[in-house]
Amino acid sequence: MFRTKRSGLVRRLWRSRAPGEVDGEADPRAHGTGGCCMGKAAKIAKTSAVSGGSEAELKTLTHSVLKKLKEKQLEVLLQAVESKGGARSSCLLLSGKMDSKLGQHTFSFPLLLCKVFRWPDLRHSSELKRLMCCESYGKSNPELICCNPYHLSRLCELESPPPPYSRYPMDFLKPHDSPDSVPSSTETGGTNYLALGGLSDSLVMREPGDHSYWCVVAYWEEKTRVGRLYSVQEPSLDIFYDLPQGNGFCLGQLNSDNKSQLVQKVRSKIGYGIQLTKELDGVWVNNRSSYPIFIKSATLDNPDSRTLLVHKVFPGFSIKAFDYEKAYSLQRPNDHEFMQQPWTGFTVQISFVKGWGQCYTRQFISSCPCWLEVIFNNR
Repeated sequence: MFRTKRSGLVRRLWRSRAPGEVDGEADPRAHGTGGCCMGKAAKIAKTSAVSGGSEAELKTLTHSVLKKLKEKQLEVLLQAVESKGGARSSCLLLSGKMDSKLGQHTFSFPLLLCKVFRWPDLRHSSELKRLMCCESYGKSNPELICCNPYHLSRLCELESPPPPYSRYPMDFLKPHDSPDSVPSSTETGGTNYLALGGLSDSLVMREPGDHSYWCVVAYWEEKTRVGRLYSVQEPSLDIFYDLPQGNGFCLGQLNSDNKSQLVQKVRSKIGYGIQLTKELDGVWVNNRSSYPIFIKSATLDNPDSRTLLVHKVFPGFSIKAFDYEKAYSLQRPNDHEFMQQPWTGFTVQISFVKGWGQCYTRQFISSCPCWLEVIFNNR
């Protein structure tokens, strides 16, 4: 009975694998159809897919690895895979010294499981980023390493130069139809914070010496902010519409009067949403949804650029959306004309599903159906 149950778990796991590679290229359903966040990883996949082993080899190797796991470990892995990371799953700790060979490549256990269950075109561990929720986060060469594929995300490598759709002029929003509109920037203590129409309660961050909140989040539907500002104190925050075991900023619980069919359609696609984490090197955004997100941040750009870029981030990918050190260095640009504009260096804007910019019908983020503004506390 014991062996039968384990065999059944292994079969269920194999049936839950990610869509495979077709004719030497990754199935686009695994990560999207291309874009700036694919970077070098996509190019490597296209040129080296043949050496990655056949489907039959992958199946044989995967079964041999899974059969080494205990029943409880198989159940943990199955829970993570079948919920696509929506349900909280514990770490799957295995020896960090065991590798497996597939074709001409050698894969560590975490890399192999990520390849099987998330990204069939994955080639190197350098393409992965471990999430803060994982016991192996921040550890180098541990004896036991977590192999849960949903405790890792894929790094978003930005193309240089960026694709043409992403370049557009700085769009400082000044909604005129908001009855309680406030100035587009408010100066306090020598630091400018962006304060869009109706963000009067952003004063929660402006108390002198207040270190309790590292950022606040505003949710917008087109030009209308929905709900109050969400103050963030914990180092990690889930922002979602529908998450099986959600704990954080639930957009689905906000009361919205927007009757637009497009807004309602995009809202329903937010799903697991994003995870926002404050880490040692900056603030990271992990796209947990099934659709792309679009991000604009001053610290993702060339310091000498007079325009900001919109970066497309596919499902399962992470991007360092904000760099404190870079933001401080950009805080006082020398350009006089630039300084006449509201300073947005401590603000990140994120749109769900729909992009904006020069090659989109939406030129400004205020035209996007569902989007977020993250305002960082620089104290």
